[in-house]
Amino acid sequence: MIYQRSSTLFAAAKNVIPGGVNSPVRAFKAVGGDPIFVKKAKGAYLYDEDGNTLIDYINSWGPMILGHAHEPVVNAVIEKTKLGTSFGMPTEIETKIAELAISMVPNIDKIRFVNSGTEACMSAVRLARGFTGKDKIIKFAGCYHGHSDSFLIQAGSGAVTFGSPNSPGVTKGTAKDTLLAEYNNLSQVAEIINDNKNEISCIILEPIAGNMGCIPPAEGFLEGLRKLCDENEILLIFDEVMTGFRVAKGGVQELKNVKADIVTFGKVIGGGLPVGAFAAREEIMNHLAPLGPVYQAGTLSGNPLAMAAGYAMLNELNSKSEIFKSLQKKTEYLHKGMTEVLNNRSIAHTINREQSMISVHFSETPVTNFKTAANANNETFKKFFHGLLNNGIYIAPSAFETWFLCDALSYKDLDKTIEVIDKTVQTF
Repeated sequence: MIYQRSSTLFAAAKNVIPGGVNSPVRAFKAVGGDPIFVKKAKGAYLYDEDGNTLIDYINSWGPMILGHAHEPVVNAVIEKTKLGTSFGMPTEIETKIAELAISMVPNIDKIRFVNSGTEACMSAVRLARGFTGKDKIIKFAGCYHGHSDSFLIQAGSGAVTFGSPNSPGVTKGTAKDTLLAEYNNLSQVAEIINDNKNEISCIILEPIAGNMGCIPPAEGFLEGLRKLCDENEILLIFDEVMTGFRVAKGGVQELKNVKADIVTFGKVIGGGLPVGAFAAREEIMNHLAPLGPVYQAGTLSGNPLAMAAGYAMLNELNSKSEIFKSLQKKTEYLHKGMTEVLNNRSIAHTINREQSMISVHFSETPVTNFKTAANANNETFKKFFHGLLNNGIYIAPSAFETWFLCDALSYKDLDKTIEVIDKTVQTF
């Protein structure tokens, strides 16, 4: 394929935008080459600035469950735009989408809307600290919760350790309150809690990880975290920015039947517009200003365009539960097809899947956490990525990201994807 205009646009962008992108993964640093500049999208397809058509497997990193430019969502935004784009004042649509979301998700009584998943996770941790009166948090290596200081922490050399900053600008003082654990390692979490008695406010995690590829929780892992939190008066936060309203109407809490104390959302809840939210039972949420002492605010929070888009999206997901079964079947079909191709070509690999999230790791061993994901063959992934891209398939430009399927994908699209994978790996 020709990407001449995308390359020209990228060169121009680098003159005025750091790295030429407004979010680092878009820069193709992990796979090489220049990023693709998209012009428009519809259904399961992206149309780039060079006139190429691509089958899309990132779907704006998750929210386009029903496909791009889904008509009810687009119409809702257009109609709301005619009335004004932002007021900084309460609107009825905020209450309507709040009531709908609460009716769909288990174990939440109140919800507050913000402007991104990062803001939702940052606010959830502040609320947990304010509610419990404790400062430390536990997060998991490889789980991403946005770029708030508390989350930009890497593991130290020991298995159980204080975190250390992995970005300039994050202070050691902030880092010392973030404790690192290995995803799917329940005994390590128990050890960290034991070493920091009565100091930990919350445990935050992606209950189905999507930022080290798709990594499902091991059997008993979420249930074990719930038990540890109950025994030690720690709040359990599910970051469902990716999984919320995607893996089930009620997210992972419904899918896995495990209760979280606070849940964060993003992406889907705004139909793809910039938005986030966090929710919990009433006694926790009432600690937020103006009812309580924990401060959180935002001029654009509850923006009417995002609320209208989200309301249209959630209404459709709520009324058409068959969408989730359809997505699951399509993802299973893709999984089966990829497995057959890679096995036939003797390509060492492991495929992780959970509902409509899936990822391919070029590893001979199971991928269950960040360490095992990092041990996969990234050079093979680079060739895989560009082989797919050059044949009209767009997946995330990083081995550490999940693929997201949308219901607009046809089985013809899936068959083409499997054929392209077969063609690509023949060159390995």
